[in-house]
Amino acid sequence: MNDEERLDLRTELADLKANGARRQDLSQHACKRLFFDFGIRPSMATVRDLTQTGSASDIPKDIDAFWTRIRSASRIRIDGGAIPDALQERAGELLGQLFQEARHLASQSLEIERNAAKSDADTALSRLHDFEVRFATVNEALLRSEARADAALAHNSALEAEMHALRDRDLNAQGGLHALIQRLESENDALTKRLDAQQLTNATLRDRLDTLNYELRQNTEHYAQQIKDAVSEAERRVKPMLVELDSLRGMAATYQTSVRQASQKEFDFIQQLSTAKARADRLELQLREKSDEIDELSSERDTLRAQSGISRSAARLICSLVEEGRLLNKEILALGTEVDAFIVLPSRCPTCMAGEPELAQHGNEFELSCPECERSSGATASRIMAVACFKTAEMLDASQQVER
Repeated sequence: MNDEERLDLRTELADLKANGARRQDLSQHACKRLFFDFGIRPSMATVRDLTQTGSASDIPKDIDAFWTRIRSASRIRIDGGAIPDALQERAGELLGQLFQEARHLASQSLEIERNAAKSDADTALSRLHDFEVRFATVNEALLRSEARADAALAHNSALEAEMHALRDRDLNAQGGLHALIQRLESENDALTKRLDAQQLTNATLRDRLDTLNYELRQNTEHYAQQIKDAVSEAERRVKPMLVELDSLRGMAATYQTSVRQASQKEFDFIQQLSTAKARADRLELQLREKSDEIDELSSERDTLRAQSGISRSAARLICSLVEEGRLLNKEILALGTEVDAFIVLPSRCPTCMAGEPELAQHGNEFELSCPECERSSGATASRIMAVACFKTAEMLDASQQVER
């Protein structure tokens, strides 16, 4: 069966499930399609993979029910007629050979499924190791990204300190320029006041204008020269400061550009860190899913190992005899733990009919007890002995006497 046929069969089973089909119906339908349409012997793993429902104990029951229906439909009944003794003997030999061949084929099928389960478990362990290596690599990359982010933050702090220093120098230069302008304004005010005083003096002494005209002209030229020299001196001292101010403004613009670039780099680092974290979360989720698959395979492997010692039909026959009380304590003790994997625990306590019995294991001893009425089987050597002692009070007393 190729992938396309498997996908079509899954879609068909999903439609049946959406229409309200039960688990037994889904398993029966999957078994019929596999056996009649594809010529594949239904197994628990194949049916569970197709239906996506049912536990490790329910699916084998559904498969057994399917084979029971097939055998019932294919059985030929002869209502009348006499069969010769020789033919009956040959028919018995043929049935014995068929039984031996069926057992041989069943053993081969069990060995193949066991090897497949072991191969799947080894593959899952290998993939788990690969995921652990990839997780360690991602963790190292994450640590390196955090180190680079810390370095970028330190560099950003250094740039901020340098920017504060440049701002302080700019403020100091502006303060000196304001002080110089105030001093020049005060000198200009003083000269203006002196000129006004001289004009007042000239107004009051117009009668002496002719005699003092030459002296006044000389004094005026002298004062004008002083003002010109003062203005020239002020311009000579202010121009370098203006040039330095322009240089500081250019340095501030360069620093702001560097700050923007550092902010962009920091944003890129944060994005890379978020991507690495998301990838690590996905890897952790995949690791948990694979761990769950490994646990399921281990449980399935333990169940197969526990049931490989005795045939299913013989074990069920023994369990039914124990449940009906047709076996003695000595016979049950002789069985040991060979059929413990097939025994079914009672769902209700026979005394209170309300409690659900619980099975506890202490070393090599088993004890089945009811949490509601405290009915107990006592310490027994196997699960089947615990169930037998729990069901009937007489067997419980007899078991306790044997233990004493």
